[in-house]
Amino acid sequence: MDIVRKKEALMLFVGDIFILLLSLYLALTLRYGVLPSSELLLWHLIPFSILFIVSILISFIAGLYEKHTLILKKRLPAILTKVQIINAAISITFFYFIPYFVITPKITLFIYLIISLIIMVTWRMAVAQTFGARRRYASLLIAQGREAQDLYEEINDNPRYGTFFVKWIDTSSQSISGQEIRNIITENKISLVVADFSHQKVDEMMPFLYGLIFSSVQFADAQKLYEEIFNRVSLSFVNDAWFIENVSSLPKKSFDILKRLTDIIVSAVAGLTSLIFYPFVYIAIKLDDAGPVFIVQERIGWNNNIIKIKKFRTMTINDHGKYENDNAQKNKITRVGKFLRKSRIDELPQLWNVFFGDVSIIGPRPELPSLVKHYEENIPYYSVRHILKPGLSGWAQIYHENHPHHSQAVTETQEKLSYDLYYIKNRSFLLDMKIALQTFKTLISFAGR
Repeated sequence: MDIVRKKEALMLFVGDIFILLLSLYLALTLRYGVLPSSELLLWHLIPFSILFIVSILISFIAGLYEKHTLILKKRLPAILTKVQIINAAISITFFYFIPYFVITPKITLFIYLIISLIIMVTWRMAVAQTFGARRRYASLLIAQGREAQDLYEEINDNPRYGTFFVKWIDTSSQSISGQEIRNIITENKISLVVADFSHQKVDEMMPFLYGLIFSSVQFADAQKLYEEIFNRVSLSFVNDAWFIENVSSLPKKSFDILKRLTDIIVSAVAGLTSLIFYPFVYIAIKLDDAGPVFIVQERIGWNNNIIKIKKFRTMTINDHGKYENDNAQKNKITRVGKFLRKSRIDELPQLWNVFFGDVSIIGPRPELPSLVKHYEENIPYYSVRHILKPGLSGWAQIYHENHPHHSQAVTETQEKLSYDLYYIKNRSFLLDMKIALQTFKTLISFAGR
């Protein structure tokens, strides 16, 4: 299914490029009343190609190449309209404020934006309809836990996957033999078996399942399928062997060097630029409650070492990285603090933590020492997240909707850990770039927190 998702994304990308080119061609045709000559087309194609790249980048940030945009058809027109508004703003700035290009295509640009929006909405809706109407083949799920139920419901509720589970065998409660499995597969004409191959009961079925490899039945690992669909690791499926195989403290030298170099450059440029905000924040905090401007908080960093991060103060008292139930009710966010948090300005001083190597731009978010101790006692494998340097933003911050904010929440933190483990397993420069772009989207929309 990962291959299917990649093909879908590639198809959308190629289709979008074609539509942008077609829109320019039609816009020139309508503008001049005749088919554009090769000279006229080339004259416009060079500057417009930059807008094409920007448009694709904005579409990526907006999530238009994610799997969910293929099934949420009702949201597509609204999302594409917002993308086109941003494209229009950038296009106007590009053509009228950058004197490099000699053309200022007022009418052509307007026609192009309208045409591209209409064709893009039609194209995307057609793709969504096509994937929603595909023929679905029968599958069998053999696994246990909440994640197995999530997998079962996700596959069966969304026709885009092209398959559905006719039966779910819960290995934690059902006792079933390998021969019975073969009978179920034969009777239901099952084409795909999704199983947790690390489970003991599934391992016992292997001699019976082995014979099916010579038939048309295909097999998929439930762990890998869960990761592909939900972008996180299934904690119900993992064990010691999984961590030995997938998580290693050995550095990826090329990636680590590139990551550290990126951290230094980005934090230096962004840190120096952010100094513009410091006087305004200082005045706002002093006028609000006359308290200290900065706070220093302790966090758990790489290899369980204590690190100290600096932030602009956003709360009244007890805002020094120590979780204490007795004072939690007394401590409130200040009026200025609400804006600083919403805009993420409160975290600007942490750019210097990145520059000096305490944290990275991208990585698992560092947690309070007292909470780490609590979670290590209650959540298996929690300490594994400290195998990497923590970051200002991470995979969990992008995809985990209910992550706790410095308060004890074992269930939510356990789910957050599943996203951290996904990042640790799959970390790469491209994955960091994706997180950075999604974080940028969150920042400019003032979303989350």
